[in-house]
Amino acid sequence: VSRNLNRFSTFVKSGGEAFVLGEASGFVKDGDKLCVVLGPRGPEWQENPYPFQCSIEDPTKQTKFKGMKSYIAYKLVPSHTGQQVHRRYKHFDWLYGRLAEKFPVISVPHLPEKQATGRFEEDFISKRRKGLAWWMDHMCSHPVLAQCDAFQHFLTCPSTDEKAWKQGKRKAEKDEMVGANFFLTISVPTGPGASLDLQEVESQVDGFKAFTKKMDESALQLNHTANEFARKQVTGFKKEYQKVGHSFKCLSQAFELDQQAFSAGLNQAIAFTAEAYDAIGDLFADQPRQDLDPVMDLLALYQGHLANFPDIIHVQKGK
Repeated sequence: VSRNLNRFSTFVKSGGEAFVLGEASGFVKDGDKLCVVLGPRGPEWQENPYPFQCSIEDPTKQTKFKGMKSYIAYKLVPSHTGQQVHRRYKHFDWLYGRLAEKFPVISVPHLPEKQATGRFEEDFISKRRKGLAWWMDHMCSHPVLAQCDAFQHFLTCPSTDEKAWKQGKRKAEKDEMVGANFFLTISVPTGPGASLDLQEVESQVDGFKAFTKKMDESALQLNHTANEFARKQVTGFKKEYQKVGHSFKCLSQAFELDQQAFSAGLNQAIAFTAEAYDAIGDLFADQPRQDLDPVMDLLALYQGHLANFPDIIHVQKGK
């Protein structure tokens, strides 16, 4: 096998080339082994025998260095321990970096984006919490990521035990089963029916590559369209309905100048119509929170996955 001349390619950086050339070496402990099994749709990761979930709630503003530094902490409660821990965004960011480095052929979804200004605004905090909750749901449901030592350390280390946190963090950062060595941890099925047809694999990889490309383009277009539509609902639609409401209100004020007793009922009906149009405008402004915002949050998670697949496919085709 000849070496790849592009030393910066994903295949080289992921350790795929070193593994193929036999340069990977390391002692694989039983706890590091990752099993691939034959499922109803072909090879798949072995399921987590102890599935769990983790909620993310109560984002609260906290300080340190005698109030000189402020940050938002999120309460995490994993169902398999029942013990709550508090984590900052920087802890999530550290975990993402470790997992992305350790698992070159597993798509680790991207975190909600960082923001330099407005970090303590209520809307931003709420949106980030929802994004982190989507991220956490995926992580807990993944048969490999959910069982990773770094992820379990993140979920279970007590927030108040800084020493234990640093020890677990250093252990994860010294993990030797990364890069080329990661491929040594994968155990594949053997026996009748376990071998795969190379041409069939190539065909499926090419098909998946075409699918993810089209999916990426479609998700980007839908995200743009939904954002634009939400903006119109919050601003344009609300404003137009309230213009109509204001016009009816002016008409109502005109009728108030007529002191005839028989006009009171009509005046009340016109005033009620003005209030109804105002209320419809408010409903339009609030509607994206009910439907479009959750869709766009989920799209953001999928777009994070779709951005990962070209590199993963490149590693697969390189091997």
